[in-house]
Amino acid sequence: MNRILIKGATIVTMDAQGDLPVGDILVTGDTLTEIAPHLHADDAEVVDASGHIIIPGLINAHMHTWQTALRGLAANWTLLEYFKKMHAGLATVFTPDDLYIATLAGSLNQLNCGTTTLADWCHNNPTPAHNDAAIAGLLASGIRAAFFHGTPKPDPQPGQQPFWEVPHPRAEIERLLKNHQGQPLLSVQAAVLGPHYSTLDVAMHDFAMAKELGLIASLHQGGGAARTPDGWEKLEAAGLLGEHVNIVHGHALDDVQLKRFCELGMSFSAAAEGEMTQGHGHPLTGRLRAFGRAPSLGVDLESVMSGDMLSQARIALGIQRSLDNVAHREVHGTIPPTSTITTREALSWVTVEGARMLRQSHRIGSLAAGKQADLVLIRASDLNMQPVHDAVNSVVMQASLANIDSVMVAGRWKKRHGRLLDVDLAPHLVALQASGEKIAKALAL
Repeated sequence: MNRILIKGATIVTMDAQGDLPVGDILVTGDTLTEIAPHLHADDAEVVDASGHIIIPGLINAHMHTWQTALRGLAANWTLLEYFKKMHAGLATVFTPDDLYIATLAGSLNQLNCGTTTLADWCHNNPTPAHNDAAIAGLLASGIRAAFFHGTPKPDPQPGQQPFWEVPHPRAEIERLLKNHQGQPLLSVQAAVLGPHYSTLDVAMHDFAMAKELGLIASLHQGGGAARTPDGWEKLEAAGLLGEHVNIVHGHALDDVQLKRFCELGMSFSAAAEGEMTQGHGHPLTGRLRAFGRAPSLGVDLESVMSGDMLSQARIALGIQRSLDNVAHREVHGTIPPTSTITTREALSWVTVEGARMLRQSHRIGSLAAGKQADLVLIRASDLNMQPVHDAVNSVVMQASLANIDSVMVAGRWKKRHGRLLDVDLAPHLVALQASGEKIAKALAL
């Protein structure tokens, strides 16, 4: 079995074992075998990681990867414009081939940026062929992925049943589960409408389906008035809420609801930059912290912003620190004596909390013996990183894509010395460009 010994790095484990100013990591097959100050293994390939900081692979907890070919197109749209121009417009012209190249290119970019696990929230999939193409893109990239099967959101045509009255297609999810059982890097989950965007009957059906199939039920909450204002109470009364339910955004929730959902163990995924940009409101970070919880983070839309998860951590941290600082000044008339949130907590949002949301904390999200070998080497010797006084501070506040030297998923290098491995990007970029140009023309229709 292949063994790799990574030596001499500063190791940020995000685990109870703590960090190592200088340490070694032994990888056996797809697993982290040992982490210690000094290791020796005669049969291992030795990698000199001196001058690097190693962190757990980043986890993007929410992204609509099907929009990769439309990068930047929606950068100036509010949420209302996005609903109209994307879901009711551009989304309707996507073919399976468009989903394939977008998902492949988007996943490769995630690896390039240091993300080793992607929650791909695919809700532009009108046919099984669209689902198969998106999943093929995920598998071809080599990223660890959770495929959240969603449903399209077009404007209803005359005589057509609106999407909010259509139950989630259980048979299609069952087909995907059957076809992809045993995939080591892929799971299939459910991206449902939820009570904010559906009738009560649909919400009850979808949540019951997810619970019966043992799936994560992830849903958007917010963006206008709820279609079923008392839906959450009905779902809880039916015993359909719990740790398997993931709320994305969540701005429409009041504090009573939020506290109750925290008590039930439900998870929350914020998209801080997108939420501020498109008009959702402030991310839930501070409200969750008041109840002893924390969000996972997602890029959400590359049609709006960059796919870099370190940027998402930094933005979410900055937003919440600003809100906390303003709140303190309003009460006390002074600047707070210290920061309310540390950089380590922000790093946990894109590692530990992402793993928790995906119910994979036993496998990913931190570096510990027995977990999957998903890790990132950051060049700490680069000009923008030196000098490093605190590794976590430097990663969260200084590091960028330019410093992502190497990325490993399940014990296999996907990026090395700043370049993606085992992929010829040129034809993929040509296909992505052609797909994007074709789809964008639909805006003029």
